[in-house]
Amino acid sequence: MFSRLGAFLQRAVETEPSIDLLEAFTEHWKGLTHYYLETTDENTPVKETDIPWRLKQMLDILVYEEKQHPAGETGPCLEYLLQHKILETLSTLGKAEYPPGMRQQVFLFFSRVLGQVQHPLLHYLNVHRPVQKLLQFGSDALGSASEKEEVQFAAVLCAKIKQDPALLTYILEGKNLLTGSPQGDAGSSQEESLATNGAVTASPEPDRESSVGDAPCASLAGKPKNSVSSSSPLRKENNLITSLINLCKSQKSRVALKAQENLLLLMSVAQQAAATYLVQNSALCCLVTDHLCELYNAVPTSADPADILSLERGSWRLQNNSADEASFPGKGSLDAFFSWLDYCDHLMREAHPVVADAVTEAIGEKLFQGILQPQLLQMSELGILTSTAMLTAMVRQISAPALLRELVTFLLGTERQPEAITDSAQQHLLRSQLIEHCNHLSDEISLTTLRLFEELLRKPDEHIVYSLVLRNLEERSYILRSQPGQEERSTHEQDHCEDTLELEEDPYFTDEFPGIGFRTCKKPMPSSPKGPVRPNEKTDVNEIVLSFLGLVPDEAKTSSYLEEAGYDTYVHDALRLAPKPLEPCDPQAAFYEGHFLKVLFDRMTRILDQPYGLNLQMTSVLSRLALFPHPHLHEYLLDPYLNLAPGCRTLFSVLIRVIGDLMQRIQRVSQFSAKLLLVRRQLMGLVPEEQMDHMTLFQGVVVLEEFCKELAAIAFVKFPPEGPA
Repeated sequence: MFSRLGAFLQRAVETEPSIDLLEAFTEHWKGLTHYYLETTDENTPVKETDIPWRLKQMLDILVYEEKQHPAGETGPCLEYLLQHKILETLSTLGKAEYPPGMRQQVFLFFSRVLGQVQHPLLHYLNVHRPVQKLLQFGSDALGSASEKEEVQFAAVLCAKIKQDPALLTYILEGKNLLTGSPQGDAGSSQEESLATNGAVTASPEPDRESSVGDAPCASLAGKPKNSVSSSSPLRKENNLITSLINLCKSQKSRVALKAQENLLLLMSVAQQAAATYLVQNSALCCLVTDHLCELYNAVPTSADPADILSLERGSWRLQNNSADEASFPGKGSLDAFFSWLDYCDHLMREAHPVVADAVTEAIGEKLFQGILQPQLLQMSELGILTSTAMLTAMVRQISAPALLRELVTFLLGTERQPEAITDSAQQHLLRSQLIEHCNHLSDEISLTTLRLFEELLRKPDEHIVYSLVLRNLEERSYILRSQPGQEERSTHEQDHCEDTLELEEDPYFTDEFPGIGFRTCKKPMPSSPKGPVRPNEKTDVNEIVLSFLGLVPDEAKTSSYLEEAGYDTYVHDALRLAPKPLEPCDPQAAFYEGHFLKVLFDRMTRILDQPYGLNLQMTSVLSRLALFPHPHLHEYLLDPYLNLAPGCRTLFSVLIRVIGDLMQRIQRVSQFSAKLLLVRRQLMGLVPEEQMDHMTLFQGVVVLEEFCKELAAIAFVKFPPEGPA
């Protein structure tokens, strides 16, 4: 039978295509429909019938016919397909999944017809209506069996929409984008019974509600709800968007990847009107965000913060890429969340700005404010620790400007005025709480939160460093100003002898520790009553460097004994990390260092009493601040010659206090230098670690020495040869 029909088709193609092609086409269609009359075995798979062959022949006829006609002209076979609602009937047969596997065949036929027939089809009611119905199949219990064919079908639709964004309205809602009126005859929704026997009748399929309603999407997109035409209200149904999102969740990595690629293609539509329609008339924003929230909530609350922070950056293109998901509890859930977060981040960069802004706002409202904020503000130390670790990993993952801006605003607020000591109640709540967590009673929380801020400071967003530090330095009110009528001294016209005199009056620097060498830079005394004399301008940078290198007394220096990386290595690192300078700002009135620097400086004063890891993280944050390309930061953090206003402190003045404390402790610990050298050797892994008295003190001194060398190197790189400007 098959060979006879094949020969018949071949003769039809070779002789009279305009007549015989239609006859062959209708013959195959009638043969397909007669199967349902003649067959009694409902368990026979569709691949064991002639249905796939007949559908393939019908497709070949349509493609061949189109080549025989001028472009834009509809051939008789295509007209027959449209007039007899063949696609409508096939979609109904696919829904019934009879015979078994029929749904896959229907998906394949739709994909091939839409992909290979060049004549525009999706504008026709008898095409886009069955397409909409077919898209609803993926959410039912049988969806997983046809995922491969379904994602291929969705890919064809996305490619068509990319070519002609106006098709988006036909596929999603069947509404005209400009008028909001339904396309075609709304009353023609009844489906036709099969022509020959009436045994199979296609009935309209009721709308299914998706698991996530899309009513909030209009508001999340920043659009008033009345901006959507009353004739095209938001509908809760399965469509191309929901189908793609469901396929993105597939356990089959190739299916999920292809679905994500096509969702990205769909969201990058070029037309403003189509992008706006996509945001306002679909559940896109909600579905993308809700899946992200679901994956976040699936991460076990017992996940170890150290494991979270040890994860490599997720990649959405590497589906199920964990070589060992059982390496620690929750790794699979963490990989899934950060992979989808990476996808959202990539989507923000590639999508149309209208779509990107709407999805970003939805993520900010649902994930950041709805889930993360309550976790970060909770009282449970374990909860704070886990959520801060998750947030740190998220900051590391996010790079899209729109999403990064949303995250920074969520964490730090939008305030840009200088902070005041008395306005803590008016500060951004989460920002204030996170900064306080840097000074938490739990060293582990402090360490994790400091790591969060270091990750933030790595991000290319000007508002981060401005909110945390620069807004308080902009007026340069930390500098002592001259009295009215006197010539204002230059910012850097401060003789180091004044510093030495002040130190001698400090209770830390008295005669109670004779023989202790505190290396200070010797400077000439003032030769003029008008102001102190600075060293030769050509040597200022060297003097600044020596000021930091000379802070730590000889008794507390050990790196030179072990040939460990020294000052030159830090200079190399600073040169590698040093960015381009920014424009300086003009000075003006009263100084408060700000909440963030206050906490960091307070932490620095306790460097000799804090755990080694916490000290490393704290000094790492300060070093990163010193590397930022802003002259006020360089001046405030790196210039030891500043003539400070009363009550002000700088990083150098804080270090001076720490050294004073250290010199007192050196006197109270026997064999200080030998024990310190042993601890450094332990930290380097040269000797086995063993506990001893004052271990925290010795570890703090090691960090302090390295930090001073690093600051000296940064100063050497940041200040020009003639010294601070």
